[in-house]
Amino acid sequence: MASALFIVSEEGYWGEECVEPLTTLDEAGFDITVATPSGSKPVIDDTSIDPDNPFVGSETAEKVEQVHETDDRLNNPIPIAEATAEEYDTIVYPGGHGVEWDVNQDHHARSLLRETIEGENGKVLVVCHTLAILAFARDNEGQPLANGRDVTGFPNEWEADLVDENDRLPDGRKLPYWVEDEVEAAGGNWDAELDQDVSVRVDGDLVTGRGPQSSGAAAETLLDELSR
Repeated sequence: MASALFIVSEEGYWGEECVEPLTTLDEAGFDITVATPSGSKPVIDDTSIDPDNPFVGSETAEKVEQVHETDDRLNNPIPIAEATAEEYDTIVYPGGHGVEWDVNQDHHARSLLRETIEGENGKVLVVCHTLAILAFARDNEGQPLANGRDVTGFPNEWEADLVDENDRLPDGRKLPYWVEDEVEAAGGNWDAELDQDVSVRVDGDLVTGRGPQSSGAAAETLLDELSR
């Protein structure tokens, strides 16, 4: 049976970006494990289950909240440090602002990313704000994993609509960095394809998705890549 590891934030993951790939791989028969930085249950961004949010809607909010509350894998994660890359056929990094404070800064999460991308087997899916991990993780030559790769992710144009003049989010937290800026500074070939409804890009063993509305298509692309 094919296996997948989901690395999910304890500081606030975006529901659709986790649940869409989770259910897609589940239906494809994958054995799924969830990991968080400390092994505590992941925390969902309440905005991502707000039915009044025009980017969420009642149908998505209901589905995501139901999975978040009842899925045994989400409720019983392992610490990221206990996972090894060779155990899994694919690793999925859902997004959400919360990853900026934990997953993207976690050296075990970065090591798993590097080992999978540089290994002989395995694929990685990285979505939305987690794209910044590609700027912080290093390859075996010490270069950022983003360097020279074709990627998409959460764009500055969208971020500017969410933060105030001091880069504070609506919940009061200050955004520590902007994903697009970090990835481009690390040499990534960034294109969020803002003229498209969905943005998914493939570069070798790396699949990237722009944001919530692209997460389902990104998961399907991942399945296609794994079948090659």
